[in-house]
Amino acid sequence: MEDIRDIRNIGIIAHIDAGKTTVTERILYLTGKIYKMGEVHEGTAVMDWMEQEQERGITITSAVTTCSWQERKINIIDTPGHVDFTIEVERSLKVLDGTLVVFCAVGGVQPQTETVWRQADHYEVPKIAFINKLDRVGADFYKVIIEMHKKLGANAIPVQIPIGKEQDFRGIIDLVACKAYMFGEKGDMEEVTEQEIPEDMKDIASHWRHNLVEKLADTDEEVEQLYLMDKGIYPERLKQFIRRATIRNLVVPVMCGSALKNKGVQFLLDGICDYLPSPLDVSPPKAVNPDTEEEISISPEEKGPLCVYAYKVMTDPFVGSVTFVRVYSGRLDSGTYVYNTTVGKKERIGQIVRMHADQREMIQSCGPGQIVGLAGLKHTTTAHTLCDESQPIALERIKYPDPVISMAIEPETRADQDKLGMALKKVVDEDPSFKVSYNEETAQTLISGMGELHLEIIVDRLKKEFKVGAKTGSPQVAYRETITRRVKATGKFIQQTGGHGQYGHVEIRLEPSEKGEGVIFEQEIKGGAVPREYFSAVEEGVRSAAKSGMLAGYPVTDIKITLYDGSFHEVDSSEIAFSNAGAIAVREGIRKASPVLLEPIMNLEVTTPDEYLGDVIGDMNMRRIKVESIDQKGTTKIITGAAPLAQMFGYATALRSLTQGRATYTMEPLYYKEVPRGVVEKIMPGIMA
Repeated sequence: MEDIRDIRNIGIIAHIDAGKTTVTERILYLTGKIYKMGEVHEGTAVMDWMEQEQERGITITSAVTTCSWQERKINIIDTPGHVDFTIEVERSLKVLDGTLVVFCAVGGVQPQTETVWRQADHYEVPKIAFINKLDRVGADFYKVIIEMHKKLGANAIPVQIPIGKEQDFRGIIDLVACKAYMFGEKGDMEEVTEQEIPEDMKDIASHWRHNLVEKLADTDEEVEQLYLMDKGIYPERLKQFIRRATIRNLVVPVMCGSALKNKGVQFLLDGICDYLPSPLDVSPPKAVNPDTEEEISISPEEKGPLCVYAYKVMTDPFVGSVTFVRVYSGRLDSGTYVYNTTVGKKERIGQIVRMHADQREMIQSCGPGQIVGLAGLKHTTTAHTLCDESQPIALERIKYPDPVISMAIEPETRADQDKLGMALKKVVDEDPSFKVSYNEETAQTLISGMGELHLEIIVDRLKKEFKVGAKTGSPQVAYRETITRRVKATGKFIQQTGGHGQYGHVEIRLEPSEKGEGVIFEQEIKGGAVPREYFSAVEEGVRSAAKSGMLAGYPVTDIKITLYDGSFHEVDSSEIAFSNAGAIAVREGIRKASPVLLEPIMNLEVTTPDEYLGDVIGDMNMRRIKVESIDQKGTTKIITGAAPLAQMFGYATALRSLTQGRATYTMEPLYYKEVPRGVVEKIMPGIMA
């Protein structure tokens, strides 16, 4: 049976193209999990198993694998680096005990690194850092350390420093063991040679070892005592101090190498085992009894109450739906029943699978600290809790970001119609940041996500993975129409046939109303000119006609309609006649009341670093966004404004390119406002004629 103290649940996070997947491939190779290293740029990386990942050379979905090193079992989640897929990072961090943050030695602290670092801070996940690509032109190990302190506020302490730089990078100095390790050309384990620290690097090595002990002394009284007494610290003891400070999130040990050339990855594996926590070393998640809302204490013990958290759902072509879970307490056995407290339903545990990217290994049971896949669960999806029905437990759910961009989608053929609906439901189950809605006004199905790449990948998956033909296009803006002056109008519906005829006559008054009031109907009939029983029929006709305006057929809003006079016939009058009369009057009145086109205005809030303020404001002006305030918060500016929705499609991508991905924005509906005449002529030529 596995000792929980020997388990490491880690995630690998970084900015796009920092080398996360390459680091993972080298780890799998060195641990004997794979026998041939795949390359991201060749589309052969094991962890990038999706067709879309191999085509684009990027990670899209978080992949899980398991390997062993120094008799310790390491569960690894390789996460995406692109901002469109931050939900994958978010939900992975929720179930991890530690994380490895990869930095590019040339790029340093890049925008998405800041985002994932903040996410890791939010979940209080201990971190170690690996500065990668030290053999590239422009690589600067020490510059990255400075940036980590400045941009991330990280207490980054090197436990290794490089020997040589760029094409001369040939080894590392281990500041804990005070030894130098020189790499061969290939970087294989057999080629690494242990040496004394080179003479020309003894001073710099001494400086950084002193820095290591000094920084630890600031966080640990025991180290402080040894430091003040000028006593030496043996390597094994020093490792314990580094581990203790790392687990308490007080320091971030920094290691270095070149994953592509397989240089330094074996020492990185040692660091993962030595410094990152086991499930016993971290605080258990917050849990409550869903019936009483009382807090429950969870400890990672097999004999404790079962507590399992589902963090991701994946559609597998062989076993159907696979739900990825983290077991926090108790033992999970194949063939048993568990209780889903989130939806209040029982689930049967079918197959338990240990995943290796898209490969599966069946196991019969698993205990605390394990990350596995469960096949065939019917009611469980992301952020659900599974437990024993007799001991209900609910864990805190993840808050998902709102989608920022939408696109219209429709099936290519009638045969694709049902398949499209089923495929979209599966994608929604997999990806909580993806939303599907139906706009009744434009009769369009809209898909919404975190960015244009996000939606592009999903549409590609629908076609290749789910074999659904689908066409996409920009969603239509839901415009409105209104009137600008007060008018009176008459509506008469008279039909005379051989027998019983139809007669309805109304006089109405139309006038603009306040923003957001919609269509208001009132009556001021005196003397029974129109009998009371026909009022509701007139209102029905009035509201029906207001659904389609006279300019471009958009719904009419912010209008007050008053029925003040009319006439009826004792025999021929009916509800149908008065409904039609009301509709005729409204259409005539709108035509006379100088109708105008309205567009939805959104409340926009943009958060951007100070240096990009001018570019962001300039782009806002081009988009007809009215800037209402600019506030300072730390080193960032917060801009609020009123933005026409028609100008906001593609804004997420534009804002990223303006600010190197460092700005964010939120948007919500505010009100409808008249479209400027010049803009109307552009979007709907001839409408104002």
